[in-house]
Amino acid sequence: MAGHSQFKNIMHRKGAQDAKRSKIFNKLAREITVAAKSGLPDPAANPRLRAAILAGRAQNMPRDRIDRAIKQGTPGGGDDTNYEEVRYEGYGPGGTALIVEALTDNRNRTASEVRSAFTKHGGSLGETGSVNFMFNRVGAIFYPASVADADTVFEVALEAGADNVESDENGHQITSTVESFGAVRDALEAKFGGAESARLTWLPLNTVAPSEEAAASLLKLIDVLEDNDDVQVVEGNFDISDELMQKLTA
Repeated sequence: MAGHSQFKNIMHRKGAQDAKRSKIFNKLAREITVAAKSGLPDPAANPRLRAAILAGRAQNMPRDRIDRAIKQGTPGGGDDTNYEEVRYEGYGPGGTALIVEALTDNRNRTASEVRSAFTKHGGSLGETGSVNFMFNRVGAIFYPASVADADTVFEVALEAGADNVESDENGHQITSTVESFGAVRDALEAKFGGAESARLTWLPLNTVAPSEEAAASLLKLIDVLEDNDDVQVVEGNFDISDELMQKLTA
């Protein structure tokens, strides 16, 4: 169920991202710049930068935009903004748990905006640690179904040290420990090419199936959060059926 729910999260985010391409590019560029600042500007020697670039390519981010973001993160590159990584946790409609990760240059502004979004859309923002015990921190790698059949992906992933593989008509989700994430990602990339998504994430231990009314409010809350320039990722433990998801996102 947890893996099934995660597919729904991915597909919902993908739909939202397709409708907000320029904003997504801005978020990806921020992550690339921060990643370049955190280590060497060479993706081969900087795993975080490598993952950020792969995420940009998966969204068809222009090469010159990626290169510009890397340059801004190098000494003398022109971006002196100091971004902080912050995490917010809370409850959404229907008793769902949400984790929001952000990169911000103003913690007070971002906290206020995130709190307002929760309040306006039937949720409540809690303290850090209030819901993360309901999730495991894992490496998650997502490939479209067309890359290979389920058995092939399973064999390659397990050989590389992955913990689990979930496959359905939407694609293949491979999960690993945080420690083995880099090795698993690199082995899969060598076999199948760049992943559609490859990053550390929060995988729910159990899922919640909200009512139609609660699900509508929940998706609105997620959209508002993802529309915030500072918010990078929103994760949840919700499980919404294909039929209901299609109805609510039509």
